Amino acid sequence: MIAGHRYRTGHRIVGRVMIEVDAVRVVDPAKITNADARRAGFPDAATLVGQLREEPALPVYRIAFHVVDEPDPRSVLAATADLSPADRSELDRRLDRLDRASSHGPWTRAVLAVIAAHPGTRAAELAAGFERETLPFKNDVRKLKNLGLTESLEVGYRLSPRGQTYLTGNDS
Repeated sequence: MIAGHRYRTGHRIVGRVMIEVDAVRVVDPAKITNADARRAGFPDAATLVGQLREEPALPVYRIAFHVVDEPDPRSVLAATADLSPADRSELDRRLDRLDRASSHGPWTRAVLAVIAAHPGTRAAELAAGFERETLPFKNDVRKLKNLGLTESLEVGYRLSPRGQTYLTGNDS
């Protein structure tokens, strides 16, 4: 994590929120106070230190962050169904770049088409249709999500309004 950068969380209890990292520092576990521990959700420093990793030679980091009270930029982008010719050209360029960089050949438009045809289908089933492992396939779909073209569902994916417009060619 890098101070000043924003990250999306995927926590199942508190929901998906954006955080911004304020500071990242290496700390000596022996100097963690009870107040530090309580801020991190532990009853005391001894309990927190007891939960740290098994390898004492690894550094311990204190990460300070705050919740960003703004929508996820990907969601805002995904909801935008209007594509200008410049938007389409930029998406074509970026998808072509993803296809060229892929070790398994062009995939972007085929994955968009399959998601459009089978919304809500489990990632493992979609990946199997491409004879791919599930986790690398999910990473690729995340790249499409970062472009605002797909949305994650409780199970599977669907095209976003932006993705539907891109795939059907109904530009503004």
